[in-house]
Amino acid sequence: PMWRCFQATAQPSTFKAILPRINLMDKNTARNEWQRRSELFDLAKEDAVPDLEFNRVLWHGLKGDDIPFPGPRRAAFFKPKPKADKDDD
Repeated sequence: PMWRCFQATAQPSTFKAILPRINLMDKNTARNEWQRRSELFDLAKEDAVPDLEFNRVLWHGLKGDDIPFPGPRRAAFFKPKPKADKDDD
């Protein structure tokens, strides 16, 4: 249970924040084909973006141009019924 996470007496020590070592306001201003394609997407409404094209842009934006896009994977999930025994024994 959660009682193991707490102590009987409070510790009034102050909190010391760790400041980030990188500038969080920096922007990636590099422009490439994937960035241009992503600007064409209508993100104002959910599900208005074509799935395959959006996934392709995300893939190449994160992985780079050297790793090929794997494409969609489709699968059918079903539980086959056992075949009935036709033998009357």
